[in-house]
Amino acid sequence: MSVGRWLNRTLQVWRPVATDDGYGGQDVALMPQTDVGGKVDQPSATDQTVAQQAGATCTHSIYLLPTADVRRGDELRGNGQAFAVHVVFQPSGPRYNKALCELRQAEGI
Repeated sequence: MSVGRWLNRTLQVWRPVATDDGYGGQDVALMPQTDVGGKVDQPSATDQTVAQQAGATCTHSIYLLPTADVRRGDELRGNGQAFAVHVVFQPSGPRYNKALCELRQAEGI
């Protein structure tokens, strides 16, 4: 059984990419990678505990296909929201991946 029918949002994957700055260092910028289907939910108490154990805050759980190339450190963007990915794991076999994320709110001027 696939979870694809429940993935009701398209999210852009943005990944940190390092480039040489020409002075012996590196500049790191988020670059768009691909689009993935996802389902954004409120986290359970267990999800929040797992994130805290990893030293992160979890405001949302995002369900993804197991083939989705989403990694810790990525940012998922869609519908005017941006989510920092803190943890990605496969909780129940190869049916789906779950990303524990933190909503990044835009700052006002």
